Amino acid sequence: MHRQPLLTLLQRHQPFDEDESTMLEQIIHFVRNHPDCFERHLSIGHVTGSAWIVSPDHRQVVLLHHAKLDRWFQPGGHADGDPDLLGVALREAEEETGLQNLKVVSPAIFDVDVHTIPARASEPEHLHYDIRFLLEAPTDQPFDQTAETKEVRWVNVAEIEKLTTEKSIIRMNTKKK
Repeated sequence: MHRQPLLTLLQRHQPFDEDESTMLEQIIHFVRNHPDCFERHLSIGHVTGSAWIVSPDHRQVVLLHHAKLDRWFQPGGHADGDPDLLGVALREAEEETGLQNLKVVSPAIFDVDVHTIPARASEPEHLHYDIRFLLEAPTDQPFDQTAETKEVRWVNVAEIEKLTTEKSIIRMNTKKK
């Protein structure tokens, strides 16, 4: 079963707090009950993969200002049928930032989140069941600007809350790395 590797990773994940624990259970339930959970066409929601990219000293993190949602987030995106969510996170991080020398800190899940994506054009409101992985990158590489982003930059971990009040970003920033 193509969902079993993800279910195994999810069952091994230790949530940081009660909010993440609740979302972990939601994701496990969703993945078990939707064989097409990795497909964007599943209109109620789908599994996505994201990257929490830190500097080698873990004092900075890469955030991008999302063009459509007009908010700061970590890089990530749709699996489009790919059940290898670490691979999805790496691909999306490279595509959205231009960073090439990404190092996987651990193949274990770093964080999970369930969030609502607002309706747009032909897409109804739906949920993203986001699986996040911890990556590391050197800070001397230039970023690429894409149509999906207004800006990509390194942010000092002490200054993240100046850019966003997004609970999941603050949670990831609080976790021991």
